[in-house]
Amino acid sequence: MNRIRANAIALAVGIALVAGAPAARAGEKKLMHCFAFTVVSGASQSDWNDFFKKTDALPSKIPGVTKVWYGKLARPLDAGGSERQWGVCMEMNDEAALKAYGSHPYHAEWMAAYGKVRVPGTTTFNILGQ
Repeated sequence: MNRIRANAIALAVGIALVAGAPAARAGEKKLMHCFAFTVVSGASQSDWNDFFKKTDALPSKIPGVTKVWYGKLARPLDAGGSERQWGVCMEMNDEAALKAYGSHPYHAEWMAAYGKVRVPGTTTFNILGQ
């Protein structure tokens, strides 16, 4: 379990660095909601395009979601017999934004697209800015 947590933290840091995100600023109070997932082997390019489009739209559709990053992991994560090959991180204003995100109507629409490219189950974690 500790190895999975360490890999998940490395994933978040790696995604932020690869995306060219600025270093966290002192006193930054935002939240990063991150998860790695296993890809559905039969997902079509159309399924992926819908996932990309709907993921890109999250900041404009759900209040409190400010940025998103996604992509193939540089090194897959071992999740107890399942390999996580892709990851997503969402920058949010705070924990209240994370809670609202889960119940927002667009979240259900996004989940429908996400569900076509991933096997159920994720390695998920949240980083609270200090």
